[in-house]
Amino acid sequence: MIGKVWLGGGLHSFDTITSVENLLGAWQEFVRGKKTKPDVQEFGLGLMDAILTLHDDLVTDSYHHSPYLKFRINDPKPRDISKTIVRDRLLHHALYRVLYPFFDGKFIADSYSCRVAKGAHRALNRFRAFACQVSKNHTRTCWVLTCDIRKFFASIDHGILNDILEAHISDPDTLGLLSEIIESFSPGLPLGNLTSQLLVNIYMNEFDQFAKRQLKTKHYIRYADDFVFLHQDKGYLEELLPRVGAFLSERLKLNLHPKKVSITTLASGIDFLGWVHFPDHRVLRTTTKRRMIRRVVSGTTDEQAASYRGLLSHGNTKKLISLLPASGA
Repeated sequence: MIGKVWLGGGLHSFDTITSVENLLGAWQEFVRGKKTKPDVQEFGLGLMDAILTLHDDLVTDSYHHSPYLKFRINDPKPRDISKTIVRDRLLHHALYRVLYPFFDGKFIADSYSCRVAKGAHRALNRFRAFACQVSKNHTRTCWVLTCDIRKFFASIDHGILNDILEAHISDPDTLGLLSEIIESFSPGLPLGNLTSQLLVNIYMNEFDQFAKRQLKTKHYIRYADDFVFLHQDKGYLEELLPRVGAFLSERLKLNLHPKKVSITTLASGIDFLGWVHFPDHRVLRTTTKRRMIRRVVSGTTDEQAASYRGLLSHGNTKKLISLLPASGA
């Protein structure tokens, strides 16, 4: 268990989070890539007045989070995204830029989602390295337990999350502000909030610590709600699974997705983070490949093509790369 840390003074204090300096720094980060958005432009026209008003509301305990605008995207499956006004999103950035460095140092090394110097590509490379270790350079069978949490963001329990935060933070003002943001949305946490990315990692860090400290698993990787355990012994993973499910259910009120849990050999192909992994190579998941081909056929910008090249460079995808327009064409 991570010891409780006082955030009532110093670098991580409520005063630091709500300071005009931090709010201005958060604005500079928030506005990147959004300068043409009408609501962002409008907020920027009266920037100093808006920031000073937000600061005053925060320090006088009169700040209240605004309602969310909800809409649906297909990425590739339908996802419900919730968006609030610029003022609230600016505050999310202000909180994140102060609290992220504090909490990130407490996370395990093999948690890869929404973390600096981590990400999906590093998780994929870590999976490859673990597979090599477990299989003794592919001379033995490597078994993989893959898991996915059902309705992850919508299932985050507010009471449990607030209790976890209280175990790490003693400052009542910081806790009150976090609670205001958490309770502004129900059920669970909204997809799209910057603070949600940090809060779900704090929530799932409880499971990460359980996996490493109590289960004492050596080859474990988590990316958001997708996680894997690798081992030479199938029986070990079979015994592990009910303990994993019980902890998630009893401690965090989360449930494994019944259709997305499997124990399979690496040689059979392991579906993890959009790729199907084999001992000596990995290929794009069929649905990902088809979606990309549809987008390429319908036309891509240079930026999109460069992004696809970056993604495809991590697997056996020469044929797909050949479909992309030449760089600078």
